[in-house]
Amino acid sequence: MQKTVVSHQHITSALSQRLSANQGVLSAAATGLDDFITRVGGNADQILGCCDVDPEIIVSPTQSIKLVNYCRVLEEAASQADYDNFGLHYGKQFQPQSLGLIGYIGLCSATLEEALRNVACAFHWHQHDTFVQLTDMKDCWRFDYQIRHGAIICRRQDAELTLGMIMNLIRSATGVKWAPREVHFEHPRPEQWHDHCKVFDAPVYFDQPYNSLIIPKTDVVRPMPNHDPMLLSVMLDALQHLNTTSYRQNIVEQTRAQIQISLIHGEPDLEATADQLGMSRWSLQRRLQQENITFSRLVDHVRCELATHYLKQQKLPISEMGMLLGYSETSAFSRAFKRWFGVSPRQFRQHMSG
Repeated sequence: MQKTVVSHQHITSALSQRLSANQGVLSAAATGLDDFITRVGGNADQILGCCDVDPEIIVSPTQSIKLVNYCRVLEEAASQADYDNFGLHYGKQFQPQSLGLIGYIGLCSATLEEALRNVACAFHWHQHDTFVQLTDMKDCWRFDYQIRHGAIICRRQDAELTLGMIMNLIRSATGVKWAPREVHFEHPRPEQWHDHCKVFDAPVYFDQPYNSLIIPKTDVVRPMPNHDPMLLSVMLDALQHLNTTSYRQNIVEQTRAQIQISLIHGEPDLEATADQLGMSRWSLQRRLQQENITFSRLVDHVRCELATHYLKQQKLPISEMGMLLGYSETSAFSRAFKRWFGVSPRQFRQHMSG
């Protein structure tokens, strides 16, 4: 027993000498990324370079990457390698041991339910500006994941990667044939969506409020095979040490993030957005004015950016885009688009294809 304690003290000491403040997401989330990009036909050096990600950083699991840059690398890899389901397959092979501190927090927990709770509670230390929760659905748990960063519009690849990571954590206790009851993604249905059903071996739904795994409660009572309470304590302590200084999005970025989340439900509301940010509508208006922007202009900017992102998805019907952007009618979306770009969405898409 004494030897085990000494071993863990040694781990703590070694980690403390290498830890630096977390800038967005720990580099362990990019373990093997350069190799995987190369494997699917991409140029890893070029992709990492254009996204301002240092290749030396991603091989050090306790270093960190700005979350904006991390998500951009995944999207850029999918685009440049012409591998639309990049995040899905990167996540399929991503084992929890490779996820660094947050992975071991799950692996060292006593039961699978405790592992999911510990990961959900500690995830904000592993990755900033991210919402994670475990929701009770009577006979199931729903593990929800969602990036909430105003500067990140394209985050599909990250979502598919992360749910794959969580599924592999679950399978470390249940076996490789385990499958969730359902899988939800907040992004629109991609062209090769049948691949998602095969990877998760479950029904997959898109345009959902969160990225989620629906997990039967009967499955989470299983013990974690590598339960280690002492190492769990060490990992939690080390992860907290990475977050001694915290970065907080400015008010414009925070508001943009809330607008993105609310669009699927319809027209974004100033009062509801302010409430989500913990302030009155007047306070939010005043703080946005100090940044020389209004709430309505910010909504317009977010819709414009998302519209151009959706139009790149050739199989996504234009009629669905209006709904995804919170418009009650397709005609309202078309008028707004023509105001932004001087052409209709259909003409814009044809020009992009040409």
